[in-house]
Amino acid sequence: MNKHVLNQPSCANCDRENDLFCALNKSEKEHLSDTKRMNFYKKGQVIFYDNHFPYCLYCIHDGKVKVTKMGDQGKEQIVRLAGPGDLLGYRAVLSGEKYRGSAIAIEDSYICALSKDKFFELLENNPKLSINTIQLLTKDLRQSEQKLASVVQKTVKERLAETLLMLKERFGVSSGGTILDVHLTRREIGDIAGMTTETVIRTLSDFNKEKIVRLNGKKIELLDIPRLALMANLED
Repeated sequence: MNKHVLNQPSCANCDRENDLFCALNKSEKEHLSDTKRMNFYKKGQVIFYDNHFPYCLYCIHDGKVKVTKMGDQGKEQIVRLAGPGDLLGYRAVLSGEKYRGSAIAIEDSYICALSKDKFFELLENNPKLSINTIQLLTKDLRQSEQKLASVVQKTVKERLAETLLMLKERFGVSSGGTILDVHLTRREIGDIAGMTTETVIRTLSDFNKEKIVRLNGKKIELLDIPRLALMANLED
């Protein structure tokens, strides 16, 4: 694992939104800062591997990560994308089971790591943190159910429109523009939307012709967000 030299930020002053650790008071956050470590991961570097036992809970300080699972035919499938403030590996830590996927940096990333023993210590001493953890797991379950329903019930155009809006909501757009601030291959977008690479290419081309998006290599500019929302059958 490569490490980059940087000043480790204090959890008490962290500006990354995190619904879980907001339950901690200042002294607990300072203790968290003293016990965690921060690592630098280059683009393409693995944070943890599928089928390995967890030793740490990870929190992304800066950067973007994909969580992948290898299919029966040896094809990598993206099951989750994560960015600043998101946690990684918490389900395996809580269950005591092996990781159900691998986490890979999709851009250079700084990621904090907290030992599972310290995490359980915090859970035992902070009921609000325990409640937040339950709520996080419940949110995960709801999103999984929604994704399954989307794959089964929605057309490819609806699923792609929903995926593009999700990427905008999760990672934002370039400063002063409308270009998605995450660069994914067409295959990776297909993994997220539940579509083949060929279908993603064809559908994006249709969106481009209809002036809903503008394509420039991996860059995707959202030209008509209200129309995307309408196509995705999302509520305002």
